Amino acid sequence: MVSQWVIDELETVDLGDKRRNERLAEVLSAMAGLPSKSIPAAVGAGHNETTAAYRLFDNDAICFEDILAPHIDACYKRLAEQEVVILAHDTTELDLTKPNTQVEGAGPLDGSSRYGELLHPLMAFTPTGTPLGTVAAELWTREEGPSKADDRKKVPIEEKESLRWLENHREAQLIASEHPETQVVCVADSEADIFEVIECNSDSPKNFWWIIRSCYDRSIVDQHGRPSGNLHEKLAASKVRYTKAITIRPHKPKLACDKRARNQPREARQCELEVRATTLTLKNPYRPDRHLRPTKVNAIWAHEIDPPEGDTPISWLLLTNMPISNKEEIELVLSYYCIRWLIEVFFRTLKSGTRIEAKRFEKIERFERCLAVSMILAWRTFYSVRIGRECPDVSCEAVFVADEWQPVYKIVTGEDPPKKPPTLKEIVRMIARLGGYIDRPRHDEPGTDTVMRGMERLYDISSCWRSFGPNATRSGE
Repeated sequence: MVSQWVIDELETVDLGDKRRNERLAEVLSAMAGLPSKSIPAAVGAGHNETTAAYRLFDNDAICFEDILAPHIDACYKRLAEQEVVILAHDTTELDLTKPNTQVEGAGPLDGSSRYGELLHPLMAFTPTGTPLGTVAAELWTREEGPSKADDRKKVPIEEKESLRWLENHREAQLIASEHPETQVVCVADSEADIFEVIECNSDSPKNFWWIIRSCYDRSIVDQHGRPSGNLHEKLAASKVRYTKAITIRPHKPKLACDKRARNQPREARQCELEVRATTLTLKNPYRPDRHLRPTKVNAIWAHEIDPPEGDTPISWLLLTNMPISNKEEIELVLSYYCIRWLIEVFFRTLKSGTRIEAKRFEKIERFERCLAVSMILAWRTFYSVRIGRECPDVSCEAVFVADEWQPVYKIVTGEDPPKKPPTLKEIVRMIARLGGYIDRPRHDEPGTDTVMRGMERLYDISSCWRSFGPNATRSGE
């Protein structure tokens, strides 16, 4: 049985054959029930079902983009309904390293010790953090061979991996031009601090804003183009707009070899930030193949006052074209930038929730088709979690059909389901309890991991409810 949300999400699917379209819907619906399991376990372990799923992933007539296309179309529809949309993009490694034979077509991730592929999606979020889906995605593998780091300054951006930042930024601008009623805000981490990316915003639509975390202490010029110091110097000399107290969460670096200041370990603590903001013009760097223009930007620097001895101070330096004339406008920039972190939650859901890296495929093309399905599944779980926070009082049937929420309610509460559906927040928390979440007062809201584990149990529970529950049709009746 194909879930209603799958039918809605794949409304525009076109894989060149009606049977392929139907098979994709069946596979997506089945894997939604058991996203972390192997493909045979997810689709029912029957020979015919398993063969049909693998035929879909082995079909050279379709590709990653074909499978993801209807989800992108559905995301555009959700995006068009919003007044403001945050478009966040980032890169993640997909580690497909196997102990013996490697996946055919996979490339090196770090030297030659690990093999896999890199994924760079552009994801849409509401200002409160609800994911609307993926609007663009790039996949690539690196080639074997020595690094060309010494020649990087001479290589045009079109021949570098960093081109992905420019292409996704332009894609965000195109989305803004196609949706003039929606304010589009493109946010990126410090890897996107590339002058070509910053300069391309000069010709942006009026409803397009951008925020990039600064990585380089760039040179500044005055209104006549004369050298006028550097970025950090100018911000340090500007006046403090306001101070704010924040709570810092503990942090452990993912890699022991990562020496960047912002990735060093730290303990949880309270701290106070000075927030400065000013407008300045970045000097255009030299490029052998093109002429770049000096670019005017607004800059915000939130810097910790008196950090504990031995701890790296909290420091955010953001470049943007958003207005910064008062505290409220500056706070808006900071709040929009914070949404960027949620793409990391999506990556975690994709990897730990759907266990995409553990799926067994001999060729990279087969893996990519399965990856597109898994990205839709990861979005669906993430969406269910966040929409329950953003719209806690709406009916749960905005996301879950009766055959899904009713058995969950019965099992978790021990009572018969009410005639009036519970709120979305209530059901999401019940599903999370099936996945190990402890529901108690003043406890954090459930995360994607516990909800995804609960969703796996929901699949089996709802199947039994349809077959044996109070509304099941008995044979002979």
